[in-house]
Parts: sequence; structure tokens; C-alpha cells
Amino acid sequence: MNFPLEIIAEWDAEAGVWVATSNDVPGLVTEAETMEMLLARLRIMIPELLALNGMARPGDIPFRLRSERLEHVRTA
Repeated sequence: MNFPLEIIAEWDAEAGVWVATSNDVPGLVTEAETMEMLLARLRIMIPELLALNGMARPGDIPFRLRSERLEHVRTA
């Protein structure tokens, strides 16, 4: 698997955090208040979860983080 893993981050407005999940990394569910904090968690969790699921990769593990945030703006 040389292609980037797909990670999806969605904003949970009620909780005030970014929530990351992935079909490519079984068991991945984590959250953080900022995107930078989320990335820091992903850098630790992705290799750990891949190893736990027997999907360990040697060397660098590329991943693509896609984010989505729905906002509303009121008009006058």
C-alpha cells in the first residue's frame, strides 16, 4: 500500500472539536480542539493502529487529511 491513507476530519460544533475517522485505519477515532492538535494525535495513532491490526508499514506512512466544517451565516 503506497497510496496515502484517507483520514476524514469533521467539525463537531456542539462539542467544539475536530473528530477524525478513517476506513483505511481500523479503529481510528480521535478528537482535538484544533487541527494542529488533531494532526499530532494522528501521527501517533496511525502507526500504532496499523500495527495492532497487522497492517504495519515500513518507513513513512503517507496520509491525506480531508476536513469538513458546516457553518451558517445570517443575512440582514
